[in-house]
Parts: sequence; C-alpha cells; structure tokens
Amino acid sequence: MSEGSKGSSLAFGQVVIGPPGSGKTTYCHGMQEFMGRIGRKVAVVNLDPANEAMPYQCALDIAELITLPDVMESLKLGPNGGLIYCMEYLEANFDWLQEKLAAFRGHYYLFDCPGQVELYTHHNALKNVFAQLAKWNFRLAAVHLVDSHYCTDPGKFISVLCTSLSTMLHVELPHVNVLSKMDLIEQYGKLAFNLDYYTEVLDLSYLVDHLASDPFFRSYRRLNEKLVEVIEDYSLVSFVPLNVQDKASMRQVMQAVDKANGCCFGEQEHRSLEALMSAAVGADFHFTSTLAVQEKYLQSQDKAVEEEVMEL
Repeated sequence: MSEGSKGSSLAFGQVVIGPPGSGKTTYCHGMQEFMGRIGRKVAVVNLDPANEAMPYQCALDIAELITLPDVMESLKLGPNGGLIYCMEYLEANFDWLQEKLAAFRGHYYLFDCPGQVELYTHHNALKNVFAQLAKWNFRLAAVHLVDSHYCTDPGKFISVLCTSLSTMLHVELPHVNVLSKMDLIEQYGKLAFNLDYYTEVLDLSYLVDHLASDPFFRSYRRLNEKLVEVIEDYSLVSFVPLNVQDKASMRQVMQAVDKANGCCFGEQEHRSLEALMSAAVGADFHFTSTLAVQEKYLQSQDKAVEEEVMEL
C-alpha cells in the first residue's frame, strides 16, 4: 500500500460516520457478521478513541496509538477538544496507520468513526485521513447514519438534512445516507407523511407548511424556506432505511454502498448471498423492505383511529 504505487491492489471499505447514538458501532457489528456469512473477509477498524465497549471483532484499534482519557488528563481538555486532538494526532501518524492496515490486505474494511459532528462538517483531520487512504488505493464510501426518530419532528428533520448535506460536501467521498433503527420508528411517534417522503426527500415545501402550523416555528417560516431551498438546490440528500436485524435491509444498504465505492463481488459471494437471503424468509425477521415498515406503521395508526372512533 505504498503511496503513489499504481500497481498495488485496491482495497474497498466504508467509513461509518454520524452523530452520537445513531448506531455506528452496532452497524459495524451487524455488517461484519452479514458480510462474513457471504464470504467477505472483514476488518473493522475502530477510529473512535472514546469507544471502549466494542461488540465486534476489532482488527485495529486507535487506542493502540492514543486514547481520549489520556489526552483529557494530560492536556486538560474537554471531550470535544480532546477528540479533535486525537484525530489530529492520527493525521500526524500516517506511518502507524499504514503499517497496521498492511497486515489486513485482501480484507474489506469498516472504519468505525467518532460521533462528533464537527469532525465531518468543518474540521479537516478526518477528511485528510480519508484522502490519505485514497492515495493508498482504498476505495471508500461514507455511510452516514441518522437516527430515524428525527423523521417524527419536522424541525429536527430539516436540521438533519442540512447536516447530511454539509457532511457530504465536506467529506468528499461517495456517500450513502442511512436512516437507522427503522425497527423502532413506531415507538417515536406519528409521522406527518408516508415513509418514502423522508427516504426520498420529496417536495419539502409540505414540511415547511407543516412546521408553520406550530406557533413556535411560524415566525421562522422564511428561514425554513431558505434552508429547504438550499437542500433542494443541491438535490443530493436521500436515505436508505436500515434495520440491522433484517437481512433484506442489510443487503439493501450493502448493495448501495457497493455501487458507491465500486466494489464488485464475485460469483461465489453472489451464491452465498442468495443462500443467505433464502434463509431470511423465516419468522425471525419482521421487516423485509421499506414498504413492510411503512405498511405496519400505517396499520397501527389506522387501528388507533378506529379505536378512537369506536370510543366516540
């Protein structure tokens, strides 16, 4: 993986990013198991110096280089400042990273990244790390996880769209936005629109109108309209729904990422994938597609309405 060596083999992978609590570590664990069952050799690289409890099999841990508690104690920094220092320290030690990654040639890489949003919207350390990996013939796609509960709050959803767009423009990698925890969406509250409205980011003027019905947001209508115009002018943001416990959902995300980073799987993996999917028909998986999630959600809402009518 020497820099500038055109003859070295390509390495494919994902950089898993997103705000705290969006499910990045759970995603890496689930994707490692899913890809392992279809024959891919997966190496998970933990780049979060604050990540102590890792459920997945970790091939490389940044804690071998630097840890957040040590930085906070020695430099008297807070969590955010300490994390930024850790990323800058990683950027200054590319030789260490290159040497460690070389031990896993032939693997598919999952980079579990920190959760601080500023690292992906305006700070350059991680962006420079990703650029250096590209020079070492890594073909990476950014998988940006967003908790699906933001769909239940129009104001928060507009904020998520702005953050996703800013991240896409700053990180400068092929990008797949993912709505995580879709299996829990029914617990978050009623959606104002059908699920595909949020995944495909359809006409956002309806969302602005919905916000205007709230007295708090009414005075901010003009601001929301301008934010929505920015999002629609770029026309880049859309989401893939994800339920980590559903094989069909994991397959959908994996195929979207494969298209983004150019990874083409072989015939043997294709057969393994088909065999795995044929075993996913059992009753242990309740969500086989976005439509299934949407239908179940709508049915529960219809039932609630019927019960209210019966009470009347």
